[in-house]
Amino acid sequence: MAVVALKNVGKQYPGAAGLAVEDFNLTTHDGEFIVLVGPSGCGKTTTMRMIAGLEEHTQGTIEIGGRDVTGVVPKDRDIAMVFQSYALYPHMSVRDNMAFSLKLKKYARADIKQRVEEAAEVLGITPLLDRKPRALSGGQRQRVALGRAIVRQPQVFLMDEPLSNLDAKLRVDMRAEIIKLHRKLGVTTFYVTHDQTEAMTMGQRIAVMKDGVVQQIDSPNNLYQQPANVFVGGFIGTPAMNFLDAAVENGTATGSGFSLVLDAARRDAAGTRERLHVGIRPEHLHLAGNEADGQSLRGEVEVVEPLGALTMIQVRVGDTKVTAQIEPHQQVAMGDAVALTCAADKLYLFDADSEDTLMGIDSGVADQPAA
Repeated sequence: MAVVALKNVGKQYPGAAGLAVEDFNLTTHDGEFIVLVGPSGCGKTTTMRMIAGLEEHTQGTIEIGGRDVTGVVPKDRDIAMVFQSYALYPHMSVRDNMAFSLKLKKYARADIKQRVEEAAEVLGITPLLDRKPRALSGGQRQRVALGRAIVRQPQVFLMDEPLSNLDAKLRVDMRAEIIKLHRKLGVTTFYVTHDQTEAMTMGQRIAVMKDGVVQQIDSPNNLYQQPANVFVGGFIGTPAMNFLDAAVENGTATGSGFSLVLDAARRDAAGTRERLHVGIRPEHLHLAGNEADGQSLRGEVEVVEPLGALTMIQVRVGDTKVTAQIEPHQQVAMGDAVALTCAADKLYLFDADSEDTLMGIDSGVADQPAA
């Protein structure tokens, strides 16, 4: 186990106009599970590769276990990586695939046997040790790739989208297995994904990235409840947060097709503004009757998506499409005129120019441990 510290880390590729990663700062707790999440091209894999030593950072310092690893080759950083590609040797058995790195390091045969069998027991693949990779399912191959990393007993695990080749159900099962594995081993882990649901369910802290810049590093609940800006608010959460352009006067945010009365905290934060963004999560919108004149968004239903336990609807409110989550017993059809309402304390306010939150961020919001 080890603390990993990234201090003002940046990466400039030769000939590139800008930085691939800019001023990344993060210090882990010992044994923490950190997720790097963001859209393709945001710099998350580049950051992972810099920690591993596969890419040279051009700015800042990276420390692993209190040691500056600048210039240290990957094999001497005491890390183990699990990639999107399983990269198993097809001609070797599972046992030999897992043992290969230890054989290269000249470990004693008895020590190798013990480590492989212990890792196989943890991962539930003991019956598979004498099979070849071609005789394994995708999930079994992923377990072997994890086992190959575990036997090295590194200070840090680095996982780069290890579940992206699996089907949806197997991804859910495997991410639960990885969480249980982390809890058992207690090794500091960095996990890269573009899937925000995966990030929310796995990470103890999550670094949300965009265009090489960290937008916010926080616990899953804090990211969801108190996004630092419009990007984080829209990226974290499924379905995505709705955004409405509004003006605020006399404590009321108004725009095309809606009028929302602000509570005291939001009135103080917004003041009087000609422009700001109002964010509303779909689950905080509810169908309202005609009496909801003081707190409503009015429009026409364009899409109805029954999902069994709930129904998602898209409503055209002025010039904006708004997604709302309603109860399945509420009968709504395309073309219906509806009114939606939202409690004042569920509104998010963002500056129209900087797109930063106007509400501030309270790090004391209670968080739940990763499931």
